[in-house]
Amino acid sequence: MKEIKQTIIDGLLEQINDSPFMLVADYGGMTVPQFSALRNKLEEKGAKFQVAKNSFVKRAANTANFPEEIAEFLSGQTAIVTGKEDVCGAAKILKDAGKGGVPPFVRAGVLDGEFIDEAQVKALADLPSKEILQATLLGVLNQPASMLVRVLNEPGSALARVLAAKQEKG
Repeated sequence: MKEIKQTIIDGLLEQINDSPFMLVADYGGMTVPQFSALRNKLEEKGAKFQVAKNSFVKRAANTANFPEEIAEFLSGQTAIVTGKEDVCGAAKILKDAGKGGVPPFVRAGVLDGEFIDEAQVKALADLPSKEILQATLLGVLNQPASMLVRVLNEPGSALARVLAAKQEKG
């Protein structure tokens, strides 16, 4: 029996180490169809919604050197969310699923080894998606280059307009 527990803990530890984040949610009161639908939505974003025994998650989190504060949120009916990429997308799905007093309720999390509370997880959920942020950044980075091209083209354009006006007059 001890080997089985250690295998489960090792699996959780591998999952936690492979992810830059772990969100802790209370899933108590969810129906099986709600749970399945939430799991599927999270999988679309590359995240995994998993229920594990709290003591196993605590041991895996301690081994992964997670902040001690996370242990106090690992009680009751707890599920963890991990993923490889989009913490904002996963947080947004959890937040949207928990609207109107329906579980799951986000408790806390760990992002890049730092503890984040419920308010910080909800703030992550309010951020635009990764694709939108990348497009915005690209636009900001591209703007100076296009302005430079316009400035460099202006003397030639001005000369062409002057020559065209001169030709029309005369």
